[in-house]
Amino acid sequence: MSRASRAIPVDGLDAPAGAGTLGALLETTKPGITKLVTITAMVGFVLGVLGHGEFAVARIAVLGLACMVGTAMAAGGANALNMWLEMERDRAMHRTRQRPLPSRRIEPASAAWFGAVLTVVGVLVLAAVAGPMPALVALACAAVYVLAYTPLKPITPWNTLIGAIPGALPPLIGTAAASPESGFAALGEPIGWALFALMMVWQLPHFFAIAWLHRADYERGGFRMLSVRDETGRRTGVAIFATALLLVPATLAPAWAAPGLIGWPYMVFALVSGVAYAYLAFRFARERTDRRARAVFFASIAHLPVLMIMMTGEGLIRTIF
Repeated sequence: MSRASRAIPVDGLDAPAGAGTLGALLETTKPGITKLVTITAMVGFVLGVLGHGEFAVARIAVLGLACMVGTAMAAGGANALNMWLEMERDRAMHRTRQRPLPSRRIEPASAAWFGAVLTVVGVLVLAAVAGPMPALVALACAAVYVLAYTPLKPITPWNTLIGAIPGALPPLIGTAAASPESGFAALGEPIGWALFALMMVWQLPHFFAIAWLHRADYERGGFRMLSVRDETGRRTGVAIFATALLLVPATLAPAWAAPGLIGWPYMVFALVSGVAYAYLAFRFARERTDRRARAVFFASIAHLPVLMIMMTGEGLIRTIF
């Protein structure tokens, strides 16, 4: 198999039946990723509101809605621009060749304009209602994702680390929106940075596992993932295990950052689940098979939502009672 960095064109694709142009445009936003980004921003918002103890319901509702809508639009727009830039590489990969652009269900210019407008409107919604700092963070997310991570993917395996930055920033959109401070002081919320650390580290073993499972496809697309030139999987195994170990203190960080909201129930769960996850990563490091990588991947999908539910649930209970 060729290790050339350029994408290999795949011709003769039949465009699948879809829901028309609007459905295809919405598909370019990568709804699953957009939903995750929006949820993490809202977790930051809720914990920020609880931490400051300000419960003006109308104001919170307006801020929360703006935070949710603005974040979703900015994230979806950045994803659409990513798909536009990676159209030819997506056409070369089996797992992405049926996306709207490679399958020619929409024109490239339509996706580009849709992504740009959606990103700008999302940032403007945040700026108008939540303030300049949430908008600035959302703009930084989109810029790093589109202008740094996307072009680096065919150049260096370090793209995964760069790509984790826009995935980790959204909680800061929420905490900045909830902060009573103005200017850059709104970005100084400890819980926001604790959530940033958690999201930053969580993404690494998660995406290393994906890259291992789809290593042949990534090579077809010309992407320089860690797994592509790691035939034995040794480096990928070390990376997954090391970052899974680092995830244990990262999951405890929210409790250290917000001791009045998050205490021992969350910490016990975070520690036990973190060690269990690290054990799965260790098993992959020893036995580098798709089965072991799949276990790490699915465990990561279950791990993060439960952590988010635990910390917000405990915060709500402590605040109410």
